[in-house]
Amino acid sequence: MNEFAAAWPALALSLKVSLWASGITLVLGTALGYLLARGRFPGRELLDTLLTLPMVLPPTVLGYYLLVLISRRSALGGWLDAAFDVQLVFTWQAAVIAATVVTLPLVFKPARTAFEGVDHRVEAAARTLGLPDWAVFLRVTLPLAWPAILAGLLLAFARAMGEFGATLMVAGSIPGQTQTLSAAIYEAVQAGQDGRALFLVVVMTVVCLAVLLAAGRLRANTSRGKA
Repeated sequence: MNEFAAAWPALALSLKVSLWASGITLVLGTALGYLLARGRFPGRELLDTLLTLPMVLPPTVLGYYLLVLISRRSALGGWLDAAFDVQLVFTWQAAVIAATVVTLPLVFKPARTAFEGVDHRVEAAARTLGLPDWAVFLRVTLPLAWPAILAGLLLAFARAMGEFGATLMVAGSIPGQTQTLSAAIYEAVQAGQDGRALFLVVVMTVVCLAVLLAAGRLRANTSRGKA
């Protein structure tokens, strides 16, 4: 029972990291999806490719890049430390950064596809009614693209819950501070704590199944709405 009680901080931290990462990814992914769908500028497809890289690169490679970027020896990390006394490495905020980078393609890719699929005639009709561009986006474009964005967001949340490699590189696995559910499972297996490992695995599986079922139902409802 003590093993189970000790597992809850890792679950709470994983939920915290996943919620923060999902919120950031929602904003960035939606903005980037709209930019890549509607913008016309040199290097647009190159930018799309670079943003998609986290889907194919090993998590440890991403973790290394992030470690180089935000460590105290980097320009960004050194500036944050000197100006604000902020050190990101081995903090839960670093885990959020890692989860955001890993899950961003899961939101911006469907967002781009959804924005490209919005009928421009509907937007034009809204403009003829006197709506400014920002109102057309909020009241017409975004609602039409929202089901795809939300489905991607649910998948991103599930992926953030299971993120391990990049998070371990930049945040470590400090119990009660930066130890996420995935890291706790790994350490429980390494320590031979089979009961705790099984409990954590079941919790992770249930959460991810629930999210995937919600995403599937949303996709089905969206398909019926278009039929």
